Amino acid sequence: MKIALAQLNYHIGNFEANTKKIISAIQQAKEAAADLIIFSELAIGGYPAKDLLRSKAFKHQCDEAIHQIAAHCQDIACIIGAPVKNSDPEGKELYNTAVFIEHGAVRNIVKKGLLPDYDVFDEYRYFEPSRRFDCIELNGVKIALTICEDLWDDDEGGNSYVGDPMAELRKENPDLLINIAASPFSYTHFDERIKVLSQQVTKSGRPLIYVNQIGAHMDIIFDGRSIALNNEGTKIAELKSFEEDLQFVTYYQQNITSTTASSKESIAEMALIHDALILGLRDYFQKSGFKKAVLGLSGGLDSALVAALACEALGADNVLAILMPSVYSSDHSIKDAMDLVNNTGCKHYIVPIKDIANAFEHSLAPLFEGLQPDTTEENIQARARAVILMAASNKFGNILLNTSNKSEAAVGYGTLYGDMAGSISVIGDVYKSKAYDLARYINREREIIPVNTIEKAPSAELRPDQKDSDSLPEYDLLDQILFELIENEKAGSEVVAMGFEKSLVERVCKLVNNAEFKRFQAPPILRISPKAFGPGRQIPLVAKYPY
Repeated sequence: MKIALAQLNYHIGNFEANTKKIISAIQQAKEAAADLIIFSELAIGGYPAKDLLRSKAFKHQCDEAIHQIAAHCQDIACIIGAPVKNSDPEGKELYNTAVFIEHGAVRNIVKKGLLPDYDVFDEYRYFEPSRRFDCIELNGVKIALTICEDLWDDDEGGNSYVGDPMAELRKENPDLLINIAASPFSYTHFDERIKVLSQQVTKSGRPLIYVNQIGAHMDIIFDGRSIALNNEGTKIAELKSFEEDLQFVTYYQQNITSTTASSKESIAEMALIHDALILGLRDYFQKSGFKKAVLGLSGGLDSALVAALACEALGADNVLAILMPSVYSSDHSIKDAMDLVNNTGCKHYIVPIKDIANAFEHSLAPLFEGLQPDTTEENIQARARAVILMAASNKFGNILLNTSNKSEAAVGYGTLYGDMAGSISVIGDVYKSKAYDLARYINREREIIPVNTIEKAPSAELRPDQKDSDSLPEYDLLDQILFELIENEKAGSEVVAMGFEKSLVERVCKLVNNAEFKRFQAPPILRISPKAFGPGRQIPLVAKYPY
């Protein structure tokens, strides 16, 4: 039996484009004489559709798309993810399902049982969990068909549910395991994914096909990398990362083979992060109907990173970099910014903010009489820059890119309505220490980000001789503490027990907790880590935080 793995990039709610893409893949598979084609979880409608799943029009279009796709499955069977109505008046209105189509009609609907509600997931809000699990059959082959999380409930995973779909399906002694998924990317996730899939092969002694989607839907990015494992758990096929792909495997006598050689090499972490950010930025613009971007370019590392990524994702002609030097901007920062402009070929304009900042301070002088300058005057400069950037955004229709990194966002080292402005935060899930590695990766073939930008000490340049280290611990140390507090979700006392200085950990914890109100108003972030700020980390704005 020849099986096609269809790894596609879906656009939430764009039924016409999605259905056309799905039918095209079915036609390609038919031309290759495939017996079965497999698509990812909730391919129909897109994932995550969130409260669109409550829309009657959306649900009706999902049903219509299933019927359209089924009409093209006369000579090929199809497995595709879709939301399907729950006929029982009790419970949630929808099931998250894998629709099995054969001979032009829906033959079976497999319902998802384990509905994640951790991190970025919130499936219990929309779907009723299934409590029955049965194999399906195609051409005499008994298939254990599951949807994403239904394969992940292992005893060691920490996401314990009541019931284990795979344990029930193994009782039927299936010949083949198939899992359709919408598994978001993080730079640590692939190894965990392979481990879970391999464990299921080991438990059943049967080959496994796993089909994921690719694409970005604002903050969530899908990496694809769909996989086929033979009955010994050896990877015999792996689809592309962050690209659409269609590959074939052959099932025969409880095993699968592939004529396409599977790469044995792992993908470097920085390559994954880079490709994820490029896809996230590109999809955000294309799926939203935007074409052009604007950002503030300071000569510092973060804005240089965002500019370089934007030029690669959108094309240099579609990126406008605005240099806004102040009286504190050094000559080398202006030169570094111009070197970046020349290296990328993006458009640029220079708008000095000295007179603007002076005008604000002059107007506020009576109100501030007798008070010494402090961060207020620094923030005025940052907000003046935001006004300029938003003016350009309004006038030219360019979307403002935020350039803050994760370290700054974590400790509140940014000005609300100033340098925190933007429609999308491109590197808001990249710690400062990783930002240096990412810059070096971008420069792997030629200098795009000026070397001096990477090597010089970071500074906001909002007061004379300012350095980030004046206000913060060195980033290498700070980021280690932040990773334990955020990604590993440890309490401050646990971090101290790891050997970090107590006073330093207490200080960092206070900074993180006090900045929650800022992050609540920050732009959405492209998620590339196991725990990003945003929907995957929901913290009360007003609370007494445990230490």
